[in-house]
Amino acid sequence: MNTADIRRRFLEYFQRRNHLVLPSAPLVYNDPNLLFVNAGMVPMKPYFLGSEPPPAPSATSVQKCVRTLDIEEVGKTTRHGTFFQMCGNFSFGEYFKAGAIQSAWELITGTTDSGGLGFDPESVWVTVLAPGLHPNLPDGDKEAAGLWHEIAGLPAERIQFRALADNYWSMGIPGPGGPNSEIYIDRGPQYGPDGGPVVDEDRFLEIWNLVFMSDELSQVRSKSDFDIAGPLPKPQIDTGAGLERIAYLLQGKDNMYEIDEVYPVIAKAAELSGRRYGADHDDDVRMRVVADHVRSALMLIGDGVVPGNEARGYVVRRLLRRVVRSMRLLGVGDPSFAELFPASRDVMAGSYPEVATDFDRISQIAYAEEEAFTRTLSAGTQIFDTAVASVRGSGGSTLPGDQAFQLHDTYGFPIELTLEMANEQGLGVDEAGFTALMDQQRERAKADARAKKGGSGASDGYRQLRAAGETRFTGYSALDGVSRVRGIIADGAVVDRAEQGATVELVLEESPFYAESGGQDADTGVISGDGVELTVTDVQRPVKGLVVHTVEVTSGELLTGAELQATVDGAARLAACQAHSATHLVHAALRQVLGPTAVQAGSYNRPGYMRFDYSWNAGVDREVRDQLESITNAAVRDDLAVSAREMDIDQAKKLGALALFGENYGDRVRVIDIAGGDYPETWSRELCGGTHVQRSSQIGVVSFIGEGSVGSGARRVEAYVGYDAFQQLATERALVAGLSEMLKVQPDQLTDRVTRMVAQLKDAEKEIARLRGEQLRNSTADLVASAKDMWGVAFLGQQLPDVAAGDLRQLAMDLRSKIDRPAVVALVGGTAEKPAVVVATNEGARDRRLAAGELIRPACEALGGRGGGKADIAQGGGTNGAASDEALRAVEYAVGHVLQNG
Repeated sequence: MNTADIRRRFLEYFQRRNHLVLPSAPLVYNDPNLLFVNAGMVPMKPYFLGSEPPPAPSATSVQKCVRTLDIEEVGKTTRHGTFFQMCGNFSFGEYFKAGAIQSAWELITGTTDSGGLGFDPESVWVTVLAPGLHPNLPDGDKEAAGLWHEIAGLPAERIQFRALADNYWSMGIPGPGGPNSEIYIDRGPQYGPDGGPVVDEDRFLEIWNLVFMSDELSQVRSKSDFDIAGPLPKPQIDTGAGLERIAYLLQGKDNMYEIDEVYPVIAKAAELSGRRYGADHDDDVRMRVVADHVRSALMLIGDGVVPGNEARGYVVRRLLRRVVRSMRLLGVGDPSFAELFPASRDVMAGSYPEVATDFDRISQIAYAEEEAFTRTLSAGTQIFDTAVASVRGSGGSTLPGDQAFQLHDTYGFPIELTLEMANEQGLGVDEAGFTALMDQQRERAKADARAKKGGSGASDGYRQLRAAGETRFTGYSALDGVSRVRGIIADGAVVDRAEQGATVELVLEESPFYAESGGQDADTGVISGDGVELTVTDVQRPVKGLVVHTVEVTSGELLTGAELQATVDGAARLAACQAHSATHLVHAALRQVLGPTAVQAGSYNRPGYMRFDYSWNAGVDREVRDQLESITNAAVRDDLAVSAREMDIDQAKKLGALALFGENYGDRVRVIDIAGGDYPETWSRELCGGTHVQRSSQIGVVSFIGEGSVGSGARRVEAYVGYDAFQQLATERALVAGLSEMLKVQPDQLTDRVTRMVAQLKDAEKEIARLRGEQLRNSTADLVASAKDMWGVAFLGQQLPDVAAGDLRQLAMDLRSKIDRPAVVALVGGTAEKPAVVVATNEGARDRRLAAGELIRPACEALGGRGGGKADIAQGGGTNGAASDEALRAVEYAVGHVLQNG
């Protein structure tokens, strides 16, 4: 039974039992506590908490998930996978333990002919929560144990009681939780000893977790240490069945890497490397890493994540670099992504057709990252060679842990790669020092993650007011209107009034104020009436369907139930509409010029300004930028109609409406079309909930102020729009007029005149540099004569203000060559804000264990910077030129220390 078939059977089983089938949410989900969706229930969280009404009494889904804590374990065990799929069924109060257990038992043991999975009932074991661990279950979950016996006929010996760490489930953060019952399959005596999952979890493999959601957790310190704030509004069911685990059991495989959706990449890696899978354990692990990480990266990039140096982007970058490293260890040094990614695409497209239709964009990003990392490997290898020379020059045999960490942190060298390369050079690596630095970095990351983890994402006040219904948004057609105050929130709690001077959150029955979303800033304005006046400073949707206004009570007293007049700042709204419509024009222009793989990666619109991020792996020259700006403004000039309509999401997709990667759209969506003029067919069609102009000419003008890279595979266009664009152009016109007058040329001659001036300046700088170099060379005799003797070694330390690093380096080598005995030359130059330092040693000094790469360090520390180099010459810099004397003394002290302690 292939994996896609198991997925289909699961969904169809619950669909036949009146569960609403929900599509998988994107891996990038709107939850500030999570980098990625890491469990099937994440999209269901608002329903469990009661902050949003569920779409149906019960639902089912197969959710894409990514977990990153176990990346280092991938390939080493049978179960660890970065990307995985979680099958789940969910009840929002319709059924509880009995219904969940009944459904799970029928599906896993039902015959394949009847739509079941066909597991042997005699192979099934279950666990439930043990006694004395939960305040509401002093005897443990005896109810669940009894239901397993009653419904499934499981004997007592196959129902085991376990601790909180095993049989209580939460997301690891404040939110819903509850006792659970885990379902295990006995794989047979060849996989381990008998005795159930409490004895061996390799033989007894968990495939399904039934969580009986009943608690709301206020604090979660660990799996077994948490605080229960109280019960959920009503008991609910959340289950999660690992699709890959079920697949490898039903396909007769020993691990998840050999199932039909993963193994073809292993086969391709084996083919490229010429090594046989199964012949060598280390090679097997590397091939599994390749297969897992290629699939994970394919799905993450497909959902809009691009490689970068922070957060989600860094995860993708790390996965891709581990693939490159693993292929290198398999003996494949040439680019391999063009072979590996199509292999993964072909097997994943059966369940996720979008990875095939969007493969041009996905592969473009992945292949560019492989090429970039290849260059990074080359640069890192140079740093590695320098570090090796420094170690050998000082007579050592071990690469320091801090240098191994620098290679890892700055150049992306996995420690395994550093170990391999060091071994080839006959050196060891201070792994303990490296591990200590890695642990420090992880602790900083964990502390940052803990600091970012908030509460459940919706206060009791929001939930209370949301329960009364949605806030109707009237701002598409009106900028003012009368509305009743539904509630006032102060410090997270609902209050009935707010005095003058207070800043509170306000919920109206309906509102013309646009809440910040879709990259568009919130409206501002005033709300007044009944003796009170409020200034609206922000508008948000902390809970789906609830518009919350942050207001300052400027006069009077605000009371719940009051009828007030809400008035949006019309000028600011118009400018925001201009900016938002301009982003759609820019997006369409980009796709017209660069092609369909130039897709939106984010945007920000505020009155008079727009910022548009898009996926693109190549540079964009001035000519292309000018073309984009010209096409955008031509569309403004053509007075194209801008229209909005609501429709089902499936209909919108059939019409080709563009969606933003990572957004989770509902069943009904708003589609913005821009058409007319030279574009009788719709030129731009996007899913968008923002506000827009009615015709493109109302935008006025779009003036680009920047276009450039914002990370690997991502670029950004910035522009002023409307009146702000006019002001910017007027400022530039005044600047051109001033320069023309100053240089006594016409505006159209400015470029030529400035070009000539720059060329003349460069020629003058070259001449100055030549004369300075000549002056320095003429002074070498005096400098050599100033060297002092230190136990038979000449030490020459000198400050040379305003001498550039390149000139310092050349002079240091010249001085070194003119000293006919062991010598160390240390020169400090540069500027007060950016000092530079160079240390050079001759062969005689190196024979005395004096290595420039080691001597440079104390000098750089004194200057407040860093440096490095080889045993014969090294250089660095800093930020504190006032410490130049101290830097030279530090080198002199280091020389004396080596010579005296030889």
